[in-house]
Order: sequence, then structure tokens, then C-alpha cells
Amino acid sequence: MTVVIHHNPDCGTSRNVLAMIRASGTEPVVVEYLKTGWTRPQLQALFAAAGLTPRDALRVSKSPAADLGLTDPSVGDETLLAAMLEHPILVNRPIVASRKGVRLCRPSETVLALLDAPLPENFRKEDGAPADPDLIPAS
Repeated sequence: MTVVIHHNPDCGTSRNVLAMIRASGTEPVVVEYLKTGWTRPQLQALFAAAGLTPRDALRVSKSPAADLGLTDPSVGDETLLAAMLEHPILVNRPIVASRKGVRLCRPSETVLALLDAPLPENFRKEDGAPADPDLIPAS
């Protein structure tokens, strides 16, 4: 199965999700979106497949969202998309796509629903905590 992770190596959640994918026995396609940027069709397709709006996918913490005035609820989807294209950091991460679907994987355990194989019992996240399957949001 092909798994694609839109990844930020500076993000602990993104690193944990990548480690979980690899621990399940899959080597994913890793897209470092801060280097490659986004395209409008790419974001629109990912958001549609994940059931997200641009507002749902907007990263507010540790991003320029507030400084750019994007946290105001009156800011529309087209404005948010345009800002995300200009500032890729505005897209929350990691977004993972597999044949089982597309999800914004926060918390990191969300990725487990997209994988074919379970994690080894001894898997630990980078903080030493085990993955908690009870954190997988309902579809």
C-alpha cells in the first residue's frame, strides 16, 4: 500500500506519525511541504478527501495566522487557501493519505486508521509514551 505523509520534520506530531507508519512496515512517500510548497488543486483535493475546510486545516499556533488576520471567522475559504499557498506553514500537519483515506493526523494515533498493519506492541513515541488506540477519532 502506498502511504503519503505531508510532513514537517520540525513537528513532534509529524515525526511520531512518520515513525508509526514506518513501524507498521510501510515506507511512505514523504513530502516536506515547507520545501515543496502546495498547489491549490492539491490542497483542495486533500481537504475534500479528509472532510476538512481550509478553516479546519488552518494552523493557528506557531504560525503567522493571527498576524495575517486569518483567525477572524469572517475570513473566507478562498482567502485562507491563497494564504496557505503563500505561507505553507499555515496548513496544519501531518496530513496522511492511504488507500483507506486521508486524514489530518492530530493526535498522532489518528494515522492508525489509515494503516494496514498494527504497530508492534513495544512501539513508543519520541516522548517514550505508547501509542494510544483510544485516541483515534471516530470517522
